[in-house]
Amino acid sequence: MRIRLALGLMLGAAVRLAYGANPVGPGPIQFEDRQPSSRIGFVLDNSSTPDKPVIDAVLGGVALLDFDNDGRLDVFFANGARIPSLVKDDGRFWNRLYRNQGDGTFRDATVEARVGGEGYSMGAAAADFDNDGWVDLYVTGVNRNLLYHNERDGTFSDVTERAGVGGTGRHGGKPWSVGAAWLDFDNDGRLDLFVANYLDWSPERNRVCGAEGRRLGCSPTYYEGLPNLLYRNEGGGRFLDVSEATGIAAHVGRGMSVAVADADDDGFVDVFVANDQLRNFLFRNVGGRAFVEIGVEAGVAYTGDGVPVSGMGADFRDLDQDGRPDVFLTALSGDTFPLFLNGALGFFSAATHRAGLGFATVRMSGWGTGAYDLDNDGFKELFVANSHVSENIDSYGHQRYRQPNAVFRGEANGRFRDVTAGGGAAMQRPRAHRGCAFGDLDGDGRVDVVVAVIGESPEILYNVTGGAGSWLELQLEGTKSNRDGIGATVKLVGESGSVQFNHATTAVGYASASDRRVHFGLGADRLAREIEIRWPSGRKQVLRDVPTRQVLKIKEL
Repeated sequence: MRIRLALGLMLGAAVRLAYGANPVGPGPIQFEDRQPSSRIGFVLDNSSTPDKPVIDAVLGGVALLDFDNDGRLDVFFANGARIPSLVKDDGRFWNRLYRNQGDGTFRDATVEARVGGEGYSMGAAAADFDNDGWVDLYVTGVNRNLLYHNERDGTFSDVTERAGVGGTGRHGGKPWSVGAAWLDFDNDGRLDLFVANYLDWSPERNRVCGAEGRRLGCSPTYYEGLPNLLYRNEGGGRFLDVSEATGIAAHVGRGMSVAVADADDDGFVDVFVANDQLRNFLFRNVGGRAFVEIGVEAGVAYTGDGVPVSGMGADFRDLDQDGRPDVFLTALSGDTFPLFLNGALGFFSAATHRAGLGFATVRMSGWGTGAYDLDNDGFKELFVANSHVSENIDSYGHQRYRQPNAVFRGEANGRFRDVTAGGGAAMQRPRAHRGCAFGDLDGDGRVDVVVAVIGESPEILYNVTGGAGSWLELQLEGTKSNRDGIGATVKLVGESGSVQFNHATTAVGYASASDRRVHFGLGADRLAREIEIRWPSGRKQVLRDVPTRQVLKIKEL
C-alpha cells in the first residue's frame, strides 16, 4: 500500500491508497467464508430457554469500524446474556471486538478495549460523535443501551450515564432498543443519535406460544410497542433527549431497524424506521427543528397491496441512479421484501414486483441487508442475510428456520436477479443468520460482508468475484460538517459518462453498522470525470479527473 498526496485538478485535501488492479468483466458474484482462518471464535449466543421468549430471536448486530485508526476495518459483535436474569455472569456472553491484524487474521481485543458490556445486547451503531477523529460505539439492548467513547489509546470508556443516552426516555422505564443510527439532523456539525425501540417486554410479562416442546416466539402483536428516541448532541460529551420536542415520541411503533437519507433533497436528513407487523415510519425532517411522520402519505408505510410487513433490516440508498434515495427492507416469509422507489420530492412507489423481487423473496425470511456494488459494474446489488424467526418453525409446515443468504444482482433495466446459486459454497449454507455489516476487509476494492449466526461462528465473507470492475472509495472528513461526513451526498460521473449517486452513512441493514467510506463501482472506467460532494453544512466541493482503484481521503473546504 502506498500513500501519496493527491495532485492534478482535484479540489480539496486528499490522500490516495493505491491497490492492485483487477481485470474488467465481472463474473458470478462469489464469496469465500474465511472464518476458519480468521481466528474469530465468536459464537452468537441467545441463551434461549424452552419457552422461547421473544427476545431470543432478534439479536445479532455487527459493526465494521476502524477503532484504532490503522486503516484496517475491525469487527464488533453484539451478544446475548442469560435469560431471564439478563445479567452477564459468564465471559462467554460478552460482546466481542476483534482487531484486524492485516494478514487475514483478527485478534480478540475485547478485554483490553473494555467493550464487553453488560446485559442482553442487540445491535451497534458506530461513528465519531465528538469529532476527535476516533470512532465511538453505541450498543443497543434489553433494559439498557451503552455508549462507548474511544479514548484514542486502544480502549473505550463507558460514558452512557454522563452522556444521558441510556435509553430510558423522559418517562422512565426500561428500554428495549434494537436499531440505532448516527445522523446530524440539525446540521450543526455534531452527530445526533436516533434509537429504534421495539416492544414493552419483561421476563415477568413474557407470553408462551406453540405446543410444549416446540414453542415458537410469540407474535409482537401480543405486546405494546414503544416510541423511538432522538438525542441531540449538545457538545462536551452530552446529549439532550429531544424525542418529544421534535415529534418523534408521538409515534409508537415496533422499531427493528433505522436508516437515514435526505429523501426530499432539502439538505436535511430524514429517517426511515422498519416496524414489525406495523406500518413503517418515515420521519421527514423539517428544517432541522422537528420531524413529521409521513410514511402513509409518502408511500412507504405499507406494501403495494396496502398491508404492513414484519419489517427487519433496511437500507435507504439510491438504487436506480436517479439521485433520489430509495428504500429496501427485509421481512418475514410470505411478506416479500418491499422495494420503494423515490419518485420526486420524497414520495415513493412500490416497485417490489416490477423489479423482480416479489416471487424471488416471498419464501425468504430476511434480517441484515445492504445495497452495495459487489461486482463494481456500476449497479448496486442487494445482499440479504436469511433465517426464520422461530427456531422450532420446521415442526409446523414447509417453512425452515435455517436458510441460506441471498444476493440479487442489479441490472441496467432497473431489475434485480437472484444470483445466489452462483455465489459459491459459502452462499449455499442454511444457517440462523441475523445482522450483517459491509466493508472492504482486505483492501482489494471489493466489498466484503460479516454475518452473525445464532449458535454458530459468524461468516467472514470475502468478496472473490472474478473480473470485478474498477472502484473508488471516498473517506470524507468534515470541518464545518461532522468529521465523519455522515449525511454528505455524492454524485459521481464516470469516464464513460455514467452517473451514480451515494451518501455517507453507517446505519445499514439490521441492528448493524457498516464502514463509513462511500463506495462506487466504475466498471471499465479508469477515471471519475467529476465528483460532486454536498456536505451537511451546505458546502459543495468538486473534484475532477480522479483515478480509480483507490481510497481517497477528502477534507471539506
